[in-house]
Amino acid sequence: MKQKKNITFSDIAEYTHFSKTTISRYFNNPDSLTLENQEIIAKALVDLDYKENKVARILANGKTEFVGIIIPNLFLHYYSEMLNQILATYETFGYKFLVFVGNGQEETERRYIRELLAYKIEGLIILSHTIPSLELSRLGIPIVTIEREDKYVCSVNTDNYMGGYQAAGLLASHRCDILIHINYINSPANPEIPAYGRVEGFLDFCKENRIQNELILKEMGNTYESIEHYLTDILDDILQRYSGQKKGLFISNDTQANVLVNLLVRRYGRFPEDFFLVGFDNSPISREAVIPISTVGQQIDKIAFEAVDLLVEQMNERKKRRPVPLEAPIHKVVTPVLFRRKTTEKETVPGRLSES
Repeated sequence: MKQKKNITFSDIAEYTHFSKTTISRYFNNPDSLTLENQEIIAKALVDLDYKENKVARILANGKTEFVGIIIPNLFLHYYSEMLNQILATYETFGYKFLVFVGNGQEETERRYIRELLAYKIEGLIILSHTIPSLELSRLGIPIVTIEREDKYVCSVNTDNYMGGYQAAGLLASHRCDILIHINYINSPANPEIPAYGRVEGFLDFCKENRIQNELILKEMGNTYESIEHYLTDILDDILQRYSGQKKGLFISNDTQANVLVNLLVRRYGRFPEDFFLVGFDNSPISREAVIPISTVGQQIDKIAFEAVDLLVEQMNERKKRRPVPLEAPIHKVVTPVLFRRKTTEKETVPGRLSES
């Protein structure tokens, strides 16, 4: 069988009676052509059954349509769902993604970034926390970060303060005797970390409403075994010190909240009446848990879309003949949404469902 001839720019130019430069402009800068000429070329591509050669296009204009992603891990459900939503933006923006998982290793992530730059990525999305934003800002490419320190680069974050405030408010509405926030950050002293806002919001609500509270800060690792180990010790301590009291627990993410729910159910055979629990993220595990978990929902789909949209704006600006650099990083904030489920709403009216 005779192999079909690949259609080239020269073939399209001959068919349309345009120059090869005009055909190139159609692919690389279509707005520089009139609508009439765009339609003529578009019809020619159909008539000639043109199949675009992406490699040739990259070699011609140096634009790969690749975006790099550095993500801390895929164990925490928040990160896996965020990655899923970022990848889904291909249908809207047409950019492909090269993904590296850093696992908190600073030098490894620097090596990954060098690798991505060698592939001529047009932009970078960073979710990991290891490399300071000042260093990232010096890479010379558009960057957007999500839920990490972002002083010198553009970012999209949840309103973590509101989320912490909402969580404390929900637990307080059940007249808990003690509110406890368990957070994996090592220190509450760095307000540049978005997750610190959860601590501030929680503490401010408790202070304003004169509610007894406790803050437990503990790095627990990124495996089920390590999180289970630390939460078992924390749970034993809480049970010993607050026996007979109604306890409201605000956990910093749904993955850890799910582990704690499992520990409680294994210990008591049910979710105990004197525990009320709120997670953070509204990742899929909060809905899939053996006891569906009340949670402060990050609008993960919206955050992912806004992050890619903000990155594409920067990348498109750089493609202009006279690009205008940003005067200062753009920081977008997305409002969280509170979801009430079985770990707080224990008594439901027949026929009426709690939020899911």
